[in-house]
Amino acid sequence: MPENQNQFYNIPIAYRKMENLHIIFWLFKDIAWCMVWRPLGMIMIVPTLFISIVIAWRTRQIFSELCHNLAIVVWISANSFWMCSEFFGVDNNIVFGTVTVKQLAMIPFLTGVLILAYYYLIHKPKHKTEDITL
Repeated sequence: MPENQNQFYNIPIAYRKMENLHIIFWLFKDIAWCMVWRPLGMIMIVPTLFISIVIAWRTRQIFSELCHNLAIVVWISANSFWMCSEFFGVDNNIVFGTVTVKQLAMIPFLTGVLILAYYYLIHKPKHKTEDITL
């Protein structure tokens, strides 16, 4: 059995409660987006993004967790930008060339992909016993 099979990653109950609350906020944000409930969607960006930043900060000691949680932060940022561009009817406006406002959300989406690519392709192979991946 590999050595890390016996390791545990314990999450304090206060952190777990915050993560669960984060999911509720995220769902309400996306429901508001789907239903075009602009005020609720805009309001829900704040707690959803804030809690994702707090979670990333609290997990900064475990590099794998930090990378995954930073990817979530930029995902929520991209998702929120996209939602706002649709709410304000500017999503299909051209920024330059054929790039639309909505497509600018690809910047944070790709940032998340690059963070995880760095972790899985560079960091993890060099640090096989250093940290865990859940």
